[in-house]
Amino acid sequence: MIVPMKKISLVVLENERKEALKALRKLGVLHVEEIQGSSEELASYKDQNSKIEKALAILTEIKLGKKETPKQTLVGKEAAFDIAKNILALTDEKKSCFDRITNDSVELERFAKWGGVNPADFVELSEENIHLALYEIPSDKYALIGEEAKTVIVSKDKSQTRFVLVSEKPFAVNERPEGLPAEAYQVPLPRISTEALKKEIADSKARIVEIENEIKASVQYKNALKDSVSVIAKDIELENLYSGMGIEENLSWITGFVPVDSMAAFESFAKSEKWAFAASDPSDDDAVPTKLKNNKLVSLIYPLTDFLGTVPGYHEYDISGWFLAFFTIFFGMIFGDGGYGALVTAVALIFILKSLFGGKKVSPMLGLVLLLGLATMVWGAVTCTWFGLTPEQLPDWIVALSVPPISNACADVQWIPFWTSDASAGTLGTAQNLQIFCFTLALIQLCVAHLKGMGRYIKDKAHRLKFLGEAGSFVQLIGMYWVVLSMVVDGNVFPLMGGDVYGLPWGTISIAMVGGGFAFSFVFANYEGSVAKSILESVKNIISVLLGVVNVFSDIVSYIRLWAVGLAGAAISGTVNTFAGPLVGHAALFIVLIVLLVFGHGLNMILNLLSVIVHGVRLNTLEFSNHLGMSWAGFKYEPLKE
Repeated sequence: MIVPMKKISLVVLENERKEALKALRKLGVLHVEEIQGSSEELASYKDQNSKIEKALAILTEIKLGKKETPKQTLVGKEAAFDIAKNILALTDEKKSCFDRITNDSVELERFAKWGGVNPADFVELSEENIHLALYEIPSDKYALIGEEAKTVIVSKDKSQTRFVLVSEKPFAVNERPEGLPAEAYQVPLPRISTEALKKEIADSKARIVEIENEIKASVQYKNALKDSVSVIAKDIELENLYSGMGIEENLSWITGFVPVDSMAAFESFAKSEKWAFAASDPSDDDAVPTKLKNNKLVSLIYPLTDFLGTVPGYHEYDISGWFLAFFTIFFGMIFGDGGYGALVTAVALIFILKSLFGGKKVSPMLGLVLLLGLATMVWGAVTCTWFGLTPEQLPDWIVALSVPPISNACADVQWIPFWTSDASAGTLGTAQNLQIFCFTLALIQLCVAHLKGMGRYIKDKAHRLKFLGEAGSFVQLIGMYWVVLSMVVDGNVFPLMGGDVYGLPWGTISIAMVGGGFAFSFVFANYEGSVAKSILESVKNIISVLLGVVNVFSDIVSYIRLWAVGLAGAAISGTVNTFAGPLVGHAALFIVLIVLLVFGHGLNMILNLLSVIVHGVRLNTLEFSNHLGMSWAGFKYEPLKE
């Protein structure tokens, strides 16, 4: 269930607001409405948090051997911040070293064919009125240099000639020396001598090694940095609230939400602290957090919904129980193989027993995995699917556990519909029976959605006639179920017109139900106090309304993915066994056989798991939720706490 909330407006003395926030954090029941505070202290906390997180990211990238892993050292928040600043400073210095190496290497490459060059020598010679400049020119253009230009060739190859231009007078700025053709271009001197560049590169490389060792030594503070992030996050939260609280004269206030089952504790605490507060029911415009409360069995679904980040809105439905029930069935059908289910169950039991014997609380995730493993075993048993083996390869007692109409052991059997003994009307194979099972699951789950909608609107006096719109969708859904069976499974067994199911022309009835249900939905689905306005709204959106009929068909058909994906997994496991078959009985190839089976079936299990996430979750969060009218627009109840 979604726990009802009370909206709280709390008033405290302005000079007591920080202590009040600390007290509220200690109480741990008030979910504070979003506040955007601003202060120098808040900015400082955020800066600290940012620097520590960056330092943590740097330490996380360091890979250490088992013998290199240091014992963790815990330090306080301030010391952790100093360590983080040092790590970032070292990282910046390391980057500077790399940049210096790159730039110096480029300079050395530029003067590789000039030999050693030292700018200080050029300065010293200029003091003796000997002015030198370095030039390069295409080798075939060197002869164009005039006699008035005194040059000394340093090196020459087929493409370039490098020479020194000698002058007794300083070279004029922005003025080309006489005698030099346009093809000659001056080579700028290096920042320092080429020998100094080489030394600088060597020093930078040595410093990089030192820096890496210093950063590696800081790995011992990794846990301390993580802890400080949590501490500073609390500081940020408190300071944000403190600086963002409303203030007028000597009073300050804050608003939030408290679950009704925590109101007694809140009232008692507020009275002891001498706070003033007002409590009211949230309005439709309030952004109310969602707190879910269910029994231990239903709560097994929480690890999955937390992973998906799906939270129902405060005014939506809590479908945790239905989500768990149908997801368990979907998981079993998609994973499909009882042998795989046995492995999942065994792994879950091992970790559960380990937790129990270790005196630890069993994780809800382990409970969910155990439930899903058992569901897969049940589905494998009723369909006679175990590690992709054929029924002939399985013991008779395992085959006997299967349910004949959907069992692989009866794949060649044709079944006469249960409402007749006349095979002339058509028969159904195992694959068709499995398709019918999928569509029946769709009917049940989607009918649950509309029944919940009918239950909501029958209690809502202002929108009670919307009940008829939901009832129309419910009837339309039942009629469309037969249409799907006729068009997808077998048109002879499930005729669209006529038909005889216990004396009733169900095909004709289904068409009438689709039409009648559509009419009721058209008239009442948008009811907001006026039937005429509801009809007008449907007319305005006539395209969407008509497509809605098609969507009902496609929503039911989409459940066939449970059979199709399960069939694909069974085909892969069977193929793995086919490849492994010739290796059986060869002792020399035993290891190869084991590797092939483990790799093949392991890969298949991973693919099945991905299929569950894609398809099993989708049917709950899309098809089912759409019929419920849910958008999963909620956010979790997260009270201010220590």
